[in-house]
Amino acid sequence: MRLEILPVPGIGHVTEGDDLAALIAGAAPWLRDGDVLVVTSKIVSKAEGRLVDVPADGPERLAARDRVLAGETARVVATRGATRIVQTHHGFVMASAGIDASNVDKTRLVLLPVDPDASARALRAALRDRHGLDVAVVVSDTMGRPWRNGLTDVALGVAGMPAIRDHRGEVDPYGNELQLTQMAVVDELAAAGELIKGKCDQVPVAVVRGYLTATDDDDEGARALVRDASMDLFSLGTAEARADGLRAAATLPDTTGATPADPDAVARAVAAVAEVVAPGTVFTHVTDDEVRAGLAATVRGWPASATGLVLGAAPTPVDRADLVRFGADLQRLRTALAAEGIGSALLPPPAGSTASATLAL
Repeated sequence: MRLEILPVPGIGHVTEGDDLAALIAGAAPWLRDGDVLVVTSKIVSKAEGRLVDVPADGPERLAARDRVLAGETARVVATRGATRIVQTHHGFVMASAGIDASNVDKTRLVLLPVDPDASARALRAALRDRHGLDVAVVVSDTMGRPWRNGLTDVALGVAGMPAIRDHRGEVDPYGNELQLTQMAVVDELAAAGELIKGKCDQVPVAVVRGYLTATDDDDEGARALVRDASMDLFSLGTAEARADGLRAAATLPDTTGATPADPDAVARAVAAVAEVVAPGTVFTHVTDDEVRAGLAATVRGWPASATGLVLGAAPTPVDRADLVRFGADLQRLRTALAAEGIGSALLPPPAGSTASATLAL
């Protein structure tokens, strides 16, 4: 495969209502069937009127931008100072919901297209129907990446080709069947196009030639790139995940699990909080059946379904601040148990014991 990446200069300033197909076809009469057009989302947004008016500067501008950001946000993923990483209503996770203030008048902000896949399909159809060109279209924007410095362009919308090339089931040269390999080829094409577009060169469209020999309308679009929340191991930033966990801990149901608690899982939960509890707080997982049965017999309200017991001892002597800290430590343990799938019920300590609290599992 031999690829060429070609700039499309001369498109000029795009305003609401402009015909992007006509602008691109006029600026690139050399386009061929099978080319991939990488189109910066900003000119798509401008042509579609996705702009909002804001004050040029001062606190009023910041307040207006915050209101716009709230409207474009489906959920907040992480916050650090003035930086907001959010999930947009499209499902994209990006800084400030992709709202952009560059290459636009100071009194306006550019929002992402409402439906970038639909925008890509419309542009592809216009180039085919009015200009006789059978090309694929990728609508791109700049994103950061978790664990990596620097920015790169990715695909927000695509038409005329699949977003992902699926290699699963293929056999590599060593005879190994590929099990997981799915390449986000439209992101790679978007990044390739950005190499010649740049941010200050006013080249909002690039052409990648040589990747496709034919185009295909039967595709899911860039929606295929959005990972389902159930498969996302990093759906929140660290601080946000911790806050969410503490909120959940405050409302944990006071019930034991429906099945016997796995001793190893209980041990992991106790170990997980051992290093963060207040000095003097100790949690003991009772594993001896005879001892546990004897303790259970002395605890009022012991649930019939309970299969285990954890004793908690607060620092002694205990003052009011110690009680508050111990209560927080107890909730940390209950959260850690819940993370292991273990329900717990808070009970009074056994009569005559030195425990401050008892968790039935």
